[in-house]
Amino acid sequence: MTKTKILVTGTAGFIGFHLVQKLLERGDEVVGLDSINDYYDVRLKFGRLAETGIHIDDDSASRNRLIQSKKYPNYRFIRLNLENREELEELFRTEKFDKVCNLAAQAGVRYSLTNPDAYINSNITGFLNILECCRHHGVRSLSYASSSSVYGLNETQPFSTSHNVDHPVSLYAASKKSNELMAHTYSHLFGLPTTGLRFFTVYGPWGRPDMALFIFTKAILEGKPIDVFNYGEMKRDFTYIDDIVDGITRVIDSPAESNPLWSGSRPDPGSSKAPYKIFNIGNSSPVRLMDFIEAIENKLGRKAEKNMLPLQAGDVPSTYADVSDLCNMLGYKPSTDVDTGIGRFIDWYRNYYQV
Repeated sequence: MTKTKILVTGTAGFIGFHLVQKLLERGDEVVGLDSINDYYDVRLKFGRLAETGIHIDDDSASRNRLIQSKKYPNYRFIRLNLENREELEELFRTEKFDKVCNLAAQAGVRYSLTNPDAYINSNITGFLNILECCRHHGVRSLSYASSSSVYGLNETQPFSTSHNVDHPVSLYAASKKSNELMAHTYSHLFGLPTTGLRFFTVYGPWGRPDMALFIFTKAILEGKPIDVFNYGEMKRDFTYIDDIVDGITRVIDSPAESNPLWSGSRPDPGSSKAPYKIFNIGNSSPVRLMDFIEAIENKLGRKAEKNMLPLQAGDVPSTYADVSDLCNMLGYKPSTDVDTGIGRFIDWYRNYYQV
C-alpha cells in the first residue's frame, strides 16, 4: 500500500504532538509544522518535538527548513508561520501532500481579550493560506481544529452541530467560527472536502500550561492557592487526549461528503450540499469543576486552597457535547474517565518536572 502523506500543523502543540505519534505509529508519512510561538513556555514545545525525534532549539537556523526525525524515518518537521504565504506555498509545491490536518492556531480565550491581533494573523490569515494551498496543490481533504467556544451564548445543551452559533463571546471563538465559514466557501466553490472539529476541553499528558489541569496541579504542588471561577459552578466536557486523537484520525481517514438531504430552506449548519462537515469531539459527559478539582486533590494527596471568584469575561458556565454524529458516522467512542485521565496527567507531570 502507498503511504498517505499528511501535513499536520501545530505539531509542537499539545494535540498535534499526540496526533503525529498516532499517525506515525500506524505507518503514515507525516510532515509536521509549527511556528513555536511564545504564547507559553517554548521549552515544553521543544520537549514535545524531542519526544518525536526532532531536536532543535530557539536558533533561527532551524526556521523554514525540513528537519528529519531521529526517531521516526517517516517524519520530518519544519518551523514555519502559516502567515508566511510564500514559504507555505513552496512547502505544498515540493511535498505534494495527500491530506492536511490544521491544528495550528492562536489558542486561549482570555488571551484574545488583550492580544486580538494574534488571532487575526494566525487563525484568519494563516487559515486562509492553508485553504489556498490546499486548493492549488491537489490536496484531497482538509480537517481542521474548531472549538466548543463557538457555542458562545447558546444555552440549549448538549451543544449540537445542528444549532446556530452566531453569538460568540470572545474573539478566539469568533475566529474559529470564521474558519468554519471559510472552509465551507472552499468546499462549495472548489470541491475541497473540509471537516471542522469542535474540541471540548482536551486534557492529558504534555498538556498546555494555560489549561485548568496544569494550572491546578502546579499550584497545589507548590502550596499556592488556585482561582476557581464562577464560584465553582462550572461544568466542562473534559475529554482525554487519546480519545481526541482517535476521533481526529477517524476524520482524516473519512473525508467530508455532500449531504444529499441538505436543504437550503431548512439549512443544517453542520453539513452542506458541498463536501463539508462539522463534528463535535468531546466526552459527552460534563464534569463539575469542583469534582474535577477533587479528583486532582485525591491523586496528589493534597487539598487545594481555593479563591472563589466570579465568571470571567469570555467564559461560559457550561459545555456539553452532543457527539452522536461522530459516533454514528465514524464509530467514535470516548472511553477514558476523568479519574484515569487526571491520574495519567499527574504521573507525567511529576516525572517531567521531577516533583
